[in-house]
Amino acid sequence: MAATILAVTLLTPVLSQASPRGPQRPSVAAPCGLRGASHYRHVVWIVLENVGYSVVGSPAAPFLNSLATKCGLATNDVAVSHPSLPNYVAMTSGSTQGISDDAEPNLHALSPPNLFSQLQGNWRTLVESMPQACDQTTSGDYAARHNPAVYYVNLGSTCQTNDVPLTLPLDLSAAFTLIVPNLCNDMHSCPVSTGDRWLVQYVTSILSSAQYRLRSLALFITFDEGDSSVTNQIPTWVVAPSVPRGVRVGDAFTHYSLLRTTETLLGVALLGEAANAPSMIRPFHL
Repeated sequence: MAATILAVTLLTPVLSQASPRGPQRPSVAAPCGLRGASHYRHVVWIVLENVGYSVVGSPAAPFLNSLATKCGLATNDVAVSHPSLPNYVAMTSGSTQGISDDAEPNLHALSPPNLFSQLQGNWRTLVESMPQACDQTTSGDYAARHNPAVYYVNLGSTCQTNDVPLTLPLDLSAAFTLIVPNLCNDMHSCPVSTGDRWLVQYVTSILSSAQYRLRSLALFITFDEGDSSVTNQIPTWVVAPSVPRGVRVGDAFTHYSLLRTTETLLGVALLGEAANAPSMIRPFHL
């Protein structure tokens, strides 16, 4: 009950502190639908696991559902595959690279261009419960298959420096940050309510960051795959100051759309299927 009250309280609208003539300043309580120009130089993803579109409207996810009323929600987004790993590879390289399993990195040494290599070190992956930087071995609540950077052998030493355990306060200074909850908090092995409570703390930290308050950061929360092998439908929340409050977009998106949107915002080339995927930029006013 306390977590539910906290989630609703955090997202209750408040009056802007900005001048009526100037751009409005985003806050934790009113993060979206604000007047004035935004220039997105930082993109953050939080990737959850397996529950998919059934979380929308679920009483077990009050925070996520409150966030949808304050920011944006893609209602016709579809993951590209099953199981987890090919989705993570697809959303970071524009292709599943022929992968159809969840094998460890030693069995899938990948070297295609990818979002991490495109950014030439200006990226960070923050992985909860990972024992050490760039860890290629699944253990405890850490799943290597949810940490795509450890599969790309062409990242060299940047994996050791940029793929690190998740800690607070969050370092969001990189152009791209991927936040990976552990197997419990990503809703894979624990109830939806557990992951929803986890999100309260980390999304609040992102919305309180200097980057978000300066209107230079866009946050996307999505799932790797859905809970249906037929539709594979997933929700994606789009959180950025310029996103209209409560907007729901029914355009047909995929993980490649998320990659295209991120690459476009960060000014790098479109990889693989991202070049053919619809962008989220115009529908969500990014």
